[in-house]
Amino acid sequence: MAARMTTETRSHDEYTVGWVCALSKEQTAATAMLDQRHACLQNPPNDSNTYTLGSIGKHNIVIACLPKGRIGTNSAATVATSMISTFPSLRFGLMVGIGGGIPPKVRLGDVVVSTPEGQFPGVVQWDSGKAKEGGNFERTGSLNSPPASLLTALTKLETEHAMNGSAIPEYLDELKEKWPRLVPKYLRSDSLEDVLFRANYGHVAESTDCGAIPSSDGDEEEGEENCRFCDKTQVVRRKPRDMRVHHGLIASGNQAINDAAFRDRLTKDLGGHVLCVEMEAAGLMNNFPCIVIRGICNYADSHKNKDWQEHAAAMAAAFAKELLHYVQPGDVDRERPISDILSQG
Repeated sequence: MAARMTTETRSHDEYTVGWVCALSKEQTAATAMLDQRHACLQNPPNDSNTYTLGSIGKHNIVIACLPKGRIGTNSAATVATSMISTFPSLRFGLMVGIGGGIPPKVRLGDVVVSTPEGQFPGVVQWDSGKAKEGGNFERTGSLNSPPASLLTALTKLETEHAMNGSAIPEYLDELKEKWPRLVPKYLRSDSLEDVLFRANYGHVAESTDCGAIPSSDGDEEEGEENCRFCDKTQVVRRKPRDMRVHHGLIASGNQAINDAAFRDRLTKDLGGHVLCVEMEAAGLMNNFPCIVIRGICNYADSHKNKDWQEHAAAMAAAFAKELLHYVQPGDVDRERPISDILSQG
């Protein structure tokens, strides 16, 4: 049974959670996780976003997706700013979607959640900073600290995972029942192989021009090939394990990372704390108090392809739903509206 569409009219003031996606496949996964879908509301003339309205538990949620083909930090900032203006009671945001994982700790199908690490409150803009003496580069861009209600809910959920495991499989089972058309791509299948090549081995294409076909996580056009011409002796052998949720630092920037050597160098520069790389969260800096949730669909190397994207999007959306069940509505109400925070600088 699909999420029930309610006809009850709600106002813009009744929505407290903003959920931002970069790709339509991420928006699809987000919409599939709603318990109820609400009727649309009229946008003000200056807001070009298209919203999906609904609820999860007792939280009323606004979902917005970046315009097709307009990925990156600037587009994310524009969408978030309009959302905050149109829905003045929003207390916090969720940036939910796919990203590249940093091996060996993180694997395809895992979920990475941005949480404070050292000087950074969950996200660092890896391509923003200043040159320092000795040729060093200090990263200076970072998100505002996430709201306390989200961080305390994350702590409680982490304990629950340690004791009883995650509810993500249950939410994916619900997706299977409610939205059977999504099953072939959004649920895990035997066709999805988790293959990690050695960092010094580049992708081999069919043509004589070896290397990855230019693309990015946000490009929904046809992208990289599968690795049927790559040398399988260069695959890193690992023991199978179940999906895991990781808490830590996410690196965000305006460029897609398709190079294992660059990925590993970036991770080293940031103290080895980076678990994921992506392209939108940095655009939410200082104007959208949120956490970032990423399902891992590639290893940010030249072998990346799009096979895992829908399933990774579903994993991230399912975790976001699980988290919201640990956020108390009363705690949300005690948070200051984002619009008030921004108006006071």
